[in-house]
Amino acid sequence: MASEKNNIIVGLDIGTTKICVIVGQLAENGKINILGVGKASSQGGVSRGMVANVNKVVTAIEEAVKEAEKVTQIKINTVYVGIAGHHIKSLQHRGTLTRRNGEEEILAEELQGLENEMENLALSPGLEILHVLPQDYKIDGEDGIRDPIGRIGVRVECNYHIITGETTRAKTIGRAVFNAGLKVADLVVEPVASSSAVLSDPEREAGVALVDIGGGTTDVCVFEKGYIVHTAIIPIGGDRITKDLQEAFGILKDQAEEVKIKYGNCVPSEAMRNEVVVIPGLPGRPSKEISLYAIAQVIKARMEDIIQRVDFEIQTSGIADKLNGGLVLTGGGSGLKDVSQLFAFFTALDVHIGSPGRHLGRGMVEEVRNPMYSTAIGLVMLGIEEEMKIGSEFEPNKPMSEAQNQTEDLIEDIVEDVNDEESIHQKPTWKPSKYTGMIGGFFKGLVLDDTDDFIK
Repeated sequence: MASEKNNIIVGLDIGTTKICVIVGQLAENGKINILGVGKASSQGGVSRGMVANVNKVVTAIEEAVKEAEKVTQIKINTVYVGIAGHHIKSLQHRGTLTRRNGEEEILAEELQGLENEMENLALSPGLEILHVLPQDYKIDGEDGIRDPIGRIGVRVECNYHIITGETTRAKTIGRAVFNAGLKVADLVVEPVASSSAVLSDPEREAGVALVDIGGGTTDVCVFEKGYIVHTAIIPIGGDRITKDLQEAFGILKDQAEEVKIKYGNCVPSEAMRNEVVVIPGLPGRPSKEISLYAIAQVIKARMEDIIQRVDFEIQTSGIADKLNGGLVLTGGGSGLKDVSQLFAFFTALDVHIGSPGRHLGRGMVEEVRNPMYSTAIGLVMLGIEEEMKIGSEFEPNKPMSEAQNQTEDLIEDIVEDVNDEESIHQKPTWKPSKYTGMIGGFFKGLVLDDTDDFIK
């Protein structure tokens, strides 16, 4: 099924500061060829990783998609979408399967059935399960089993990492994507996507914490023995630093963003006291001189706040002393100068910057090596993995030429139907799809369960 669709997968990252669309295709060597990228400002439609203004987000999505289609000459129909926000929570749960015949081999269908049962967990009203991530298995008292398929036993137990989110938040994202003329193949929690793009298998095995510093949120994903054991989304990101600079020095938002990117540093030094940045004043007003030391102090204060929250989540995971792989920073905020040094100082962990470069093949590779694209690249990777595994029931993304031919065929079919006397009295119907979420997760009913909600 995947080969019929040319393995063309599109990731849609709806960020607080930007909407990013990346079109990728699986290469023969297992790498991902980047066919095109589209970006647009979120226009204030996203707050702390969550859609706050649907119309603004729809406009931004359409702009980013249009740009990506122009570059790739591919008609984008279906996207894998990231979801974030402080409403995302995680929990651990243990499932048990008692088999009638312990002498028969354990089948994949049995494990899938056990995984499906996790959907029935009692959650607080308004919450739903986004991902069910199986961890280690236990068979008749023997624990630490990773792949029980083919083994024998009566009692099979599994630890699951379950990620939940608010239904209304998910539906709002779905509304925006739907109104932009696209279909959601799956919603993926953003740190799960970023970790796929950035972390290596040895790092996950050794124990590692991924920290994705985005515009509106800082996402945390902790791994032990190859499995996710803790997930959290902190509602503070790089845009908060921009706002701090804006308020501290009485400058415009665009000026504060430029100061942060060009001159920002997380660690003040005495040498900075003698260096200044000249900020143009408003019409008729004098310019301002701001020392690099003062800029660094503001950035350091906010970054320390973020680090303390990250450290709290790492401690909450229960494996803070087992992170032999250290801490990996990614996202746009990881580009701040000396941010690794500050994280290392406060967490006492080995810290380095992670980017999705190792997974990229040909195409617009240099454009997306920046850690700010980790989430979007991860969405493409997980989308390819899912399509290769089970395929998709949605309309694939195709080259424009194929899409045009398909449109012409559709027009011919419609003309034939109109000429068919019986078809004149038949009203077209649209039926929403049920799509099981990737990586063992479930986005129940997708976000299009209630079609009427999207037409109102």
